[in-house]
Amino acid sequence: MTLNREKKLGLFPLTAHILPGGRMHLRVFEPRYMRLVKDSLRTQEGFGLCMLNSNGDLSNNEHIYPIGTLVKIIDFESLEDGYLGITIVGERLFDIKTITTEKDGLRVGDVVLRDLPQEVVGNSAENETDENSPQVQPELSGGSHDVNPAFVKVAVATDECELKRRLQEVFTNYPEFARLYPEQNFDDARWVCNRWLEILPLPAQTKQELLRHDDAAQLQAFLRRLFDENTDEDSSSYAS
Repeated sequence: MTLNREKKLGLFPLTAHILPGGRMHLRVFEPRYMRLVKDSLRTQEGFGLCMLNSNGDLSNNEHIYPIGTLVKIIDFESLEDGYLGITIVGERLFDIKTITTEKDGLRVGDVVLRDLPQEVVGNSAENETDENSPQVQPELSGGSHDVNPAFVKVAVATDECELKRRLQEVFTNYPEFARLYPEQNFDDARWVCNRWLEILPLPAQTKQELLRHDDAAQLQAFLRRLFDENTDEDSSSYAS
């Protein structure tokens, strides 16, 4: 079946970020977003989670960055405070073309879903991987809520294993975060990089620029430089 890449999605702008393969708990209380969640559960179409632009003009909907993530609800519950608790999973990226504002303030975007990435990065030759070479990828299945992967498995060079190792430390040190992921796909470079891009306190504009190119090798190089710089700073502080 051919995927219709053009969609109309309700948009949920948020300071927290989610990318394909990511999971997140949300507490929903505003009426417009309660409606968005209920419609999403009814239609099983999902909605768009977007990054906030703090400098954007709200009246022109410029407070929403143009690259977002199609998410699906995989679990929900009514909370004691009357709020709605949901767990979402990121499926694929999209580009927003236009945004309209509905009567209750909900933003709705005309979006174009991106194709699934097909590149292979790292120490691979002609898209073939050596069985002994380190690997890395994500997607999450939660019981009956299987999610189609929004990335392909990619081979990684030896120095990418540092990104994997450090992410494993995060999962070990924050078990409540790790519990979001029944399947932890540390052997997929794109999954590992997506998780880092979600959790690192980088400006949303920086993340948007990286997503605009949608280049796994470029993202890996950016993260390596980031960690190398921090490691150098730590070494300097010890030496002094």
